[in-house]
Amino acid sequence: MPYLIIKEPGTKPQSIKIEGENFTIGKQGANDLKLEEKLVSRRHCTIQKEGNGRYLIVDEKSRNGTYVNGNRVEAPLVLRDGMIIQVGRAQIVFKDEQSQKKQATGPKTSSPARNKTVPKWRKKKPAPVDLKRQIHKELLEKLDLKYEDFDRQTDEEIRSKTVKGIREIVNGLEAELPAGTTKEDIIKEIADEALSLGPLEDLLEDEEIDEIMVNGWNSVYVERFGKIEKTNLRFTDNRHVINIIRRIVAPIGRRIDESSPMVDARLRDGSRVNAIISPLSITGPTLTIRKFAADPFKVSDLVSFGTLTKQMADFLAMAVKYRQNILISGGTGSGKTTLLNVVSGFIPRGERIVTIEDAAELSLPQGHVVSLEAKPPNIRGEGAIPIRKLLINSLRMRPDRIVVGECRGGESLDMLQAMNTGHDGSLTTLHANSPRDSISRLITLVLMAGVELPSKAIKEQIASAIDLIVHTARLSDGSRRILNIDEIVGIEGDVATLQPLYLFRQQGFDEEGKVNGYFSATGATPGFVSELQERHIDVNHQLFEPSGQEQERMKEKRRK
Repeated sequence: MPYLIIKEPGTKPQSIKIEGENFTIGKQGANDLKLEEKLVSRRHCTIQKEGNGRYLIVDEKSRNGTYVNGNRVEAPLVLRDGMIIQVGRAQIVFKDEQSQKKQATGPKTSSPARNKTVPKWRKKKPAPVDLKRQIHKELLEKLDLKYEDFDRQTDEEIRSKTVKGIREIVNGLEAELPAGTTKEDIIKEIADEALSLGPLEDLLEDEEIDEIMVNGWNSVYVERFGKIEKTNLRFTDNRHVINIIRRIVAPIGRRIDESSPMVDARLRDGSRVNAIISPLSITGPTLTIRKFAADPFKVSDLVSFGTLTKQMADFLAMAVKYRQNILISGGTGSGKTTLLNVVSGFIPRGERIVTIEDAAELSLPQGHVVSLEAKPPNIRGEGAIPIRKLLINSLRMRPDRIVVGECRGGESLDMLQAMNTGHDGSLTTLHANSPRDSISRLITLVLMAGVELPSKAIKEQIASAIDLIVHTARLSDGSRRILNIDEIVGIEGDVATLQPLYLFRQQGFDEEGKVNGYFSATGATPGFVSELQERHIDVNHQLFEPSGQEQERMKEKRRK
């Protein structure tokens, strides 16, 4: 039977079993759990038991809201073992013994939103390198692949012929296969290496993996649930890794060799690829793939992941709709591009959008989208077309909105000028460690344009161009959260003034090392809201109301 662990300020934790179909929590004495404090409504919320054994939490239209893992409960939510329910100042931990037993006997994962089955690549033992080299050699001799006319054959025909040749070789092997390997595994492994992306194929199919990192032929790492782990997968040798890299970059007109040992590219599904080889990489050819879901994340997904709350999402939707210029900042791997893709989805469908990127990653749902991608130099070092040229050209394409994947250099000045000259509602991202740090970095990038401007003039340009800074981060437990949404309200002296609108307050860690905390509005109202009211546009002012936890924190601060 599930139970609750109740932690109230100034009292010892207590536990209570959840009995019956409806377990009520509130201030009234008739509730199953009575909490006596001002922030709790008479009947605050209910935990309901379903026929399938699941438990739902339902907010009973409470004044200050019910929160689970920092997110306000807007609709009935399924409770899972370890979830933290916030009612007023009380923290209530939901514990489910049946769920604990399942976790003890089943595969352990850190995210209920992901597939819990163990992927095949983690179970099987890769074929030994010497065996793969032997089969590769015999395959070349058997099929005479160097002289095969592939242009007249489909991919399916080529793979079928290759698999047939590999099967004949494997069936003819005199030596016994190593323990833990099967003939079919070896056949697939060799076929993937000969025609596809080798060991990467299984990793690309695994939905739990966000990033793949190859550090030479015998060292492959992945990021799962925000944590990096080493795999047992191997390439045949470094030459094989380089061949895979060339197989990736060739279809989009990129190249990699000693004269051009670095390349940015993308896979067919939009996943971002970076590769670097000798002489720059001493450890061998290095390949990094940032995966993107075939079905791009929606704002509801980010809310369920705990990246932001529905209140924050509704505010961003309003800001985009009413043409606020937004800068998304954050560190590497903090989810900037994913957030940019989601926020760009709020742009009304009737508008013309031009996206500009180094390597195309954005996938917007609107129909009227023009996607531009920078072009690297050719083999003679000529013909490069950087983002800055594309941005200047895009101004002649009659865009309603301009979305720049990332500002990295002099194009930052052109982006600011576009925002200041009629292209309101534009969006971009920037590497930075905080909202204020993003302004300093933007000044540095503007100076890279080669225009000599005083720092104060650049700050004034930034303050008049950018309306909102959304700062995201990857926390120590691997989760990604929006830590701040700030409004730039102007320049005071030589300092840009930021007005925090929303924030995430961290409150330590739980027993599993996951970050505890809550999101809240600060109570400040952004300047553009008064402009909307002057235009007689209705604004939901509840978007700016602080959470119950934040109100209590502010009261406590005033008392001190």
